[in-house]
Amino acid sequence: MRFLCLGHAAYDITFQTDHYPEENTKTRLTSTASCGGGPASNAAYLLGKWGCDVSFSGLVGNDYYGKKIEEEFQQIGVDTTFLEKADLSNTMIGFIIANTKNGSRTILSAKDKDPLTLSKKPTGRYDVILLDGEEKDVAEAVLKENPEAIKIIDAGSYRESTVSLCPLVDYVVCSHDFAENYTQSKMDYQKLETILPIYEKLKADFKNRIIITLEAKGAFTEIDGTYKIIPSISVPCVDSTGAGDIFHGAFTYFLAHGYPLEKTIRLANIAGALSVQKLGGRFSMPELQEVIERDREENVS
Repeated sequence: MRFLCLGHAAYDITFQTDHYPEENTKTRLTSTASCGGGPASNAAYLLGKWGCDVSFSGLVGNDYYGKKIEEEFQQIGVDTTFLEKADLSNTMIGFIIANTKNGSRTILSAKDKDPLTLSKKPTGRYDVILLDGEEKDVAEAVLKENPEAIKIIDAGSYRESTVSLCPLVDYVVCSHDFAENYTQSKMDYQKLETILPIYEKLKADFKNRIIITLEAKGAFTEIDGTYKIIPSISVPCVDSTGAGDIFHGAFTYFLAHGYPLEKTIRLANIAGALSVQKLGGRFSMPELQEVIERDREENVS
């Protein structure tokens, strides 16, 4: 089974502290972590870690950080044939402050004012394709050439490119922020009646399966005509960076391997939750067996 993750790649530098720094002061860091990041990029890394035949397609700069991203992929077994390194573009850098006292994260990002886009599309046939809304033209071409593939979009951020790709996939797995921005409505996780109209509009407009992620609360969807919030697990939070990306990578893995949708979401919830206990998106990715064992333990308890 061949997987393709297409979209955004960045390099994250995370600073761990026990309080949010005040302006014009010095702060002693308790720990730091540096690794690749980005929604589709992190999902590809997780799939490689879990033993999948996965390729990543995206653009980075032909610089130190771009080469580090390439090295990380190659070390975990992700195919980098379609990772472009552009001389005229800089790799996007994210500076992340992880506050261990309350589990919050603050992200500062540096990106070219006029970033380049992919000049070539991935070739070959893929069984599973995960997009994150970036590289719209290339994504459309790849989807058209792989009509039989399982097609998923990580609709995390509300952008025109993401919206335009949503009707072209089988599964729209979106953040509550995306859902609220698209529908211009607000939801209350405790009140089903505030979620239903948002879900129904997404379903009517995109005409596919909709899953709305609700962070620590879990995820909302419809299964066999029944609306459900599929819960996550409770864990102490050190750094939530990459948790959503890990959810999407795990969702893609379990769905592709024939798990029912509710079980797929449940296991993806667990994977994302386990990741927040450690610093750094890629350093926090759980092992596949760890996710399965945690699900078994939760069911026993």
